[in-house]
Amino acid sequence: MLSISEHPSKEPQLKRPKSPDPLNSFNSLLQLIHHPRTCLLFAILALQVMLLFTLRSLPFSRQHFSPPNSPKPEPLLVPDSEDRCGSGRVFVYDLPKTLNQEILQNCDDLNPWSSRCKALANEGLGQQATGIAGVVPENLVPAWYWTDQFVSEVIFHNRILNHKCRVMEPESATAFYIPFYAGLAVGKYLWSNSSTAQDRDRHCEMMLRWVQDQPYYKRSEGWDHFITMGRITWDFRRSNDQDWGSRCIYLPGMRNITRLLIERNPWDYFDVGVPYPTGFHPRSDSDVAEWQSFVRTRNRTKLFCFAGAKRGAIKNDFRGLLLSHCQSESESCRVVDCAGTKCSNGTSAILETFLDSDFCLQPRGDSFTRRSIFDCMVAGSIPVFFWKRTAYIQYEWFLPGEPESYSVYIDRNAVTNGTSIKNVLQGFSREEVEKMRGKVIDYIPKFLYAKPEDGLESVKDAFDIALEGVMRRFKEHGEWGFRWK
Repeated sequence: MLSISEHPSKEPQLKRPKSPDPLNSFNSLLQLIHHPRTCLLFAILALQVMLLFTLRSLPFSRQHFSPPNSPKPEPLLVPDSEDRCGSGRVFVYDLPKTLNQEILQNCDDLNPWSSRCKALANEGLGQQATGIAGVVPENLVPAWYWTDQFVSEVIFHNRILNHKCRVMEPESATAFYIPFYAGLAVGKYLWSNSSTAQDRDRHCEMMLRWVQDQPYYKRSEGWDHFITMGRITWDFRRSNDQDWGSRCIYLPGMRNITRLLIERNPWDYFDVGVPYPTGFHPRSDSDVAEWQSFVRTRNRTKLFCFAGAKRGAIKNDFRGLLLSHCQSESESCRVVDCAGTKCSNGTSAILETFLDSDFCLQPRGDSFTRRSIFDCMVAGSIPVFFWKRTAYIQYEWFLPGEPESYSVYIDRNAVTNGTSIKNVLQGFSREEVEKMRGKVIDYIPKFLYAKPEDGLESVKDAFDIALEGVMRRFKEHGEWGFRWK
């Protein structure tokens, strides 16, 4: 770097020379070339050129070299928020309160049977879990809640409001979040005999009218917008007024919005499956590590287990078949019969059953998925599936890409025709079981929703994985340069 003197001299005024004599000029040039100082200058310049090319060919970064006796340059410091938000930034719409806050405030009226206020307490985590002392490590008891399976809208909203990459200026956002509590809004009307199709659609129609009026939605037609819908996708896909659910996903304006759901439609690109909320909400990285160590070293006394209830109204009820199968193999299988509502508000019996078993049977629930899948894996038990749609094509961002590395698949028709589940599971060696369990335990953080509203220190939970996936998807949209309206 060239320095500038403190007192620069004035630039000399050069007089325009007369037209030179060509011969005299040539002779002068020869004298200049043969002058000893000129030869020395050329030699120095040649040496510098050779040195420059030599250094450029070496496998070092040029920043490792600095001129002698010159001060070292100050390192370029990138602000932490810049570095941690490389995938993008999110803007949260300030929706009318009737679309989120007022729905929570009216928690007493969200279903026709009982209040849902306890389920929505503690920022959506629910009531503190009771009756688990002695089942989980003592210092982890405060991290357990009786969390409802349909509260992901509230959990995501609270987390994203406090996220390090949230921006208050929409012009600097990569993604736009719509904090509409779609599942809570429609849940009020799903089992009501007096509700109409218009009742079930009203809140979603209000939301879309509001969002479609925003300039950043108009700019992209929704391609960089996303929403959490805390129920399964089929609750929002009503084709006829007489059918179940709302038609929110089919309404104009929803087509290009990415939707985070606990069960997706595998044939809809804009549906993304995210884990059901479980009861464990770690407060720190150390909570996660301690839990993983606990389930890894747990002494499991049963080969397999099943927690569920019969569906008497369903012809050839497969869950009833599994319940009977497990009861008949009581030496190898532990069962929790969830008939009635005894499992609905949380019970330590289910957690303890999963903790005590190598494998847990996971048939489809009322739909293809069920929350028990994640309860089972959080406890370090290996899931046994009977429908591939139960997990393998639902949660690609959160589960290992090789199904056989963490789970067992048994065709349901084989079980119906007499295949013994016990014999299949006994066919795995102890080494194979431990390897599968290790994979499940390694992935536990991806199934969890942390308690701190700003997330954990370094461990990425389900929320972090989902948000990164959304940002990655929106970046791909821009690279493709493809849109439809």
